[in-house]
Amino acid sequence: MSTATAPVTTRTEGGKRRRRIGDLKIALAFVAPATIGFLVFYVYPTIRGFYYSFTDFKVLSEPNMVGLENYQRMVEDPLVWNALWVTLQYVLINIGLQTIVAIGLAVLMHRLTKSMTIRGLLLLPYLIANVIVALVWFWMLDYQIGIVNVMLDWIGVDRIAFFGDSAWALPTIALVNVWRHMGYTALLIFAGLQTIPPEVYEAASIDGAGEVRSFFKITVPLLRPVLAMVLVITVTGSFQIFDTVSVTTQGGPVNATRVIYYYIYELAFVRFEFGYASAISVFLFVILAAVAIAQIKMLRAGESDLA
Repeated sequence: MSTATAPVTTRTEGGKRRRRIGDLKIALAFVAPATIGFLVFYVYPTIRGFYYSFTDFKVLSEPNMVGLENYQRMVEDPLVWNALWVTLQYVLINIGLQTIVAIGLAVLMHRLTKSMTIRGLLLLPYLIANVIVALVWFWMLDYQIGIVNVMLDWIGVDRIAFFGDSAWALPTIALVNVWRHMGYTALLIFAGLQTIPPEVYEAASIDGAGEVRSFFKITVPLLRPVLAMVLVITVTGSFQIFDTVSVTTQGGPVNATRVIYYYIYELAFVRFEFGYASAISVFLFVILAAVAIAQIKMLRAGESDLA
């Protein structure tokens, strides 16, 4: 009786190496477009910006090195510090309200509904271009013909110059951006809530913990890494507010909404002082890097209480 022996194939080290080289080439081909875009549109402009910050570059003339003169001028420029203060106020209003509302919406979605339609509706404002959102709200809040002021008239309340009053302009811009971004932020937080095991809430319920106590003792601590990531993204984005201000108030009234990004834009593309604008941009870059690092360290973004 004869037995058939199945052929045995062996993988050589050379075959493995060739396969790895082939996989590496395919991976590099997929990564190359994003890498090229990152180098061309992020790394190169950043390096050029650092270089221009030490020059008096004004577009029509060759850049001349001036050392630290732009930075010295920045320290003595009251408009820089006013713009930074205005930006900080905007960030506090925008991020404070946006985070609270987004957490509330995320918890409601997590506990009360699984409807994809509702989640899509929450995300809808974020899908609209920011300029369009600003224009629509600018019309709705117009002092003369805006529907909001018309409704205020109906209920016997004095009209409000939302974008024309220095006390109202900045909070109004902040609230417009809260409306636009809260759905996106809520979905990010909702994704974090999905990682919390239901058994944790069941155990807390058995121990007699109510919804409020479960939220502060379970949800918030276990959500910390996600909240850290969300705060880094939203705070960094809020410091870069520009389009809403450009469409509505152009920095007015009386510098009440002249945020740091809009001031940089005016210096670079209205006054053509690219060297000085680059110095302020470098200063803002350092601030954002420090804020992001501080947030990650303080919120212990790399740790999770689920471990």
